[in-house]
Amino acid sequence: MKKLYGTGVALVTPFKRDGKIDFEGLEKIVKHVAENKVDYLVVLGTTAETSTLKKEEKKNVIECVKNINQTKLPLILGIGGNNTEDIIEKIKNINLDDFSAILSVSPYYNRPSQEGIYQHFKSIVNNTDAKIIIYNVPKRTGSNILPDTVIRLANDFENIIGIKEASGNILQSYKIIEKKPKNFSLISGDDFITLPVILGGGDGVISVISQGFPKEVSEMVSLAKENKIQEAFSIFYKIINMIELIYEEGNPTGIKTLLKVLKICNSYVRLPLIKGTSFLEKKIENNLNLL
Repeated sequence: MKKLYGTGVALVTPFKRDGKIDFEGLEKIVKHVAENKVDYLVVLGTTAETSTLKKEEKKNVIECVKNINQTKLPLILGIGGNNTEDIIEKIKNINLDDFSAILSVSPYYNRPSQEGIYQHFKSIVNNTDAKIIIYNVPKRTGSNILPDTVIRLANDFENIIGIKEASGNILQSYKIIEKKPKNFSLISGDDFITLPVILGGGDGVISVISQGFPKEVSEMVSLAKENKIQEAFSIFYKIINMIELIYEEGNPTGIKTLLKVLKICNSYVRLPLIKGTSFLEKKIENNLNLL
C-alpha cells in the first residue's frame, strides 16, 4: 500500500436519544469530511466509543461507512485492546478486504514493559497479513511506547507501517522521525501539535477536530507538507480555541457537542461518558460566531 499521508479522521459513533446508533448522523459525518478533502477515515477507533459497542453494532458501523464511502477514501480499522490473544482472534474473524490497515492501541491498564509491548505487537503481526499502525496514547493506556521500541518494531516487521503518536511529547516524535525506516509513517495523534510534527518530518495527522473542520485541517496539513509555514499556522490559529474547547469535557464528548452545534448529528454518548454541558455548547457556539 501507499504510505499514509495527510489528514485522517477519527470518526465518532453518533447515537440517538435512546442510545441506538444514529446511522443517518454517521452518513452525514462521512459525507461532510469526504467532500472536504480529507485523505482517509479511521473506523472504530477509540474516539468511536468502540469499547461500548456490541459486536453486531461494530459490524453495522463498518458496513455503513463502507457503503457511504464506496472505496473513495482509504479506510483504517481500529482493533486494539489489552488481551493479545483476543485481538488476534478478532483480526482473524473479520473481512479486511476494504481496509488499508489496522490501527491497534498499545495495551491499556496492564501497563506492560517495553519488551511486553514489543512482544504484543510481534504476536499480532505474526498472526495476520494485515498492515498494522501502532497507536501510542500514554494518558489513556498508562504506559508509553518509547522511541527505541517503536524503531525496533518498525525495523523488525515490514507489516508495521506506522505509528499514531499521541504522547503529546514533540521530542519523542522527532526521535522516531530521526531513526525510522523510510516507509514507516509517523502520524500525529494530537491536534495541537500536528504542525510541528509535520514540519519536523511527520506524515500527517489522525485528527478529531477535522470532523468539525475538515476543509480547514486538510488545507492546513497540505500547506505544512508544502512547507508553507505561515499559511498553515494562520489556519491553526483560527481553530486553536475550538481544539481546546472540544477537549474541555473529554473526547468524544467535545467533538460531538461541536457536531451538534453544526447540525450534523446529536451529541449523545454512552456511559460512562456523559454528553456535553450547556455551558460547553454555548462556548462552542460563541467561538463559531467569531470564526
